[in-house]
Amino acid sequence: MIIRELRSDESKLLKDYLYEAIFIPEGMEPPDKSILEQPELALYYTDFGAGKADLCLVAEDSGKVIGAVWTRIMNDYGHVDEETPSLAIAVDKEYRGQGTGKKLMYAILDRLKEQGFSAVSLSVQKANQAVRFYQSLGFTILKENDEEYIMIRKLQDIS
Repeated sequence: MIIRELRSDESKLLKDYLYEAIFIPEGMEPPDKSILEQPELALYYTDFGAGKADLCLVAEDSGKVIGAVWTRIMNDYGHVDEETPSLAIAVDKEYRGQGTGKKLMYAILDRLKEQGFSAVSLSVQKANQAVRFYQSLGFTILKENDEEYIMIRKLQDIS
């Protein structure tokens, strides 16, 4: 497996992985893919590459992209301020639990620090088991509402 930057001809993958990143509680039906056209979700991929924090890394195995992590500064669910990129991540179901997500996360945290960012944020539903994954990577809860945590990861302690 290799971690590399998203190529310009692969930008469609952002939409695919955004759909994979949607948390579906057990017993619930997944939403129709048309949900990705809603403005609050479209901002995760529309004109990606135009912003200073637009960065996407993918995991590739045997020539196939199996996961993606990306950041941009946007007024999304995990928005903290205009200097902190928000993060989204998804790994293909059959590759979960094998360290792919962790490798993607460490790679993007390193890259963000190299680019001079001091923190990165994300939003995660409280019922999502990924909360523990993010905490294991040093994310802490900054704010919460009834359903979600806004988590932040400071980057100064990354060597």
